[in-house]
This record gives sequence, C-alpha cells and structure tokens, in this order.
Amino acid sequence: MDEITYRTAEAEHDPSVLVALYDGAAHWMLENGIDQWKPGDKDEAHFRGRIADGEVWLAEAAGRVVGGFELWWRDEPAWGAQPPVAGYVHRLMVDRAHAPAGTGRELLTWAERRIAEAGRARSRLDCVSSNPRLRTYYEGAGYEVVGEQPFKEGKGGSKYGVTLLEKRL
Repeated sequence: MDEITYRTAEAEHDPSVLVALYDGAAHWMLENGIDQWKPGDKDEAHFRGRIADGEVWLAEAAGRVVGGFELWWRDEPAWGAQPPVAGYVHRLMVDRAHAPAGTGRELLTWAERRIAEAGRARSRLDCVSSNPRLRTYYEGAGYEVVGEQPFKEGKGGSKYGVTLLEKRL
C-alpha cells in the first residue's frame, strides 16, 4: 500500500481539489444506488468556509490527493448543543480511482487521532438514515448508533433524517 500522508487544506489552493473529491464521491454514490450526495452540491465557497471555520484535511498518496474530510468541533444542526467532548467528522471523501485500498478507514483513524490530540474523548458523525450501507460501514469501524435526528435541515431548507453515531476514543 502507498503511504498516506495528511495535511490541512489551504483556502488559497485546495477548494477546487475538495470540490473534485466531493463530486467524484457523489457520482460514485449515484452509480451505486446510494441516494446521499449530489454532484455540484458543495462548491469552492463551501470548502473555503469550512477551512476558515475549522479543519479540513487532505490525504495524499503517490504524489496525489486521494481523500479528505472536514473536522468540526461542534455540530448543533445534527447533535444539538453539546459539551465540548467530541470532534465531528463530516464529508469523508475518497478518490476511488486512485486511493489505496483501505483509505476510508485510514481517514477515520487519522480523524480520531486528531480528535484525541485535541483532548476530546469521542468521535461523532452522522449519515443519512436512508443509507444503511454507510451506517454498516461506520459500525464496522467501531461506531455505535446513539440516536436519530429526523429533521436535520439541508440545502434550501429541506429536512431529512440522519443516524447519529459515536465512538469512544
């Protein structure tokens, strides 16, 4: 396996790379019958905002970007007001054409390590309730279902349900 290295995304250089990762993952989902992300839903402005507000990480192998994710320190739309005990993993993205096998799990492990380094004891994430395949993937990585948020607000004010998952670090 090619060694994966990590770096934080830079607002000046990486938003277009993140858009390409997101759109690639969204296309893969659609091609595999998964109704979750839509190509074009996240633009460069979205990723610039996430870089300014928190942490966005890129994974590289063999000289190219092969994955990325957003790491938030609060997530009130899904989890409500919470004490600062967790980090929240969002938009876990893998370039399936170029990423080494196991890159998704590597990204989760890196996120969990970063969360623990920040002094937080839990990693949290959510996935659309209508995506049992992704829920099974996260459970296989040690996450436990701890609740549901049936009315998370999405783009344009639409509401959808998410499953809340947590892992103690």
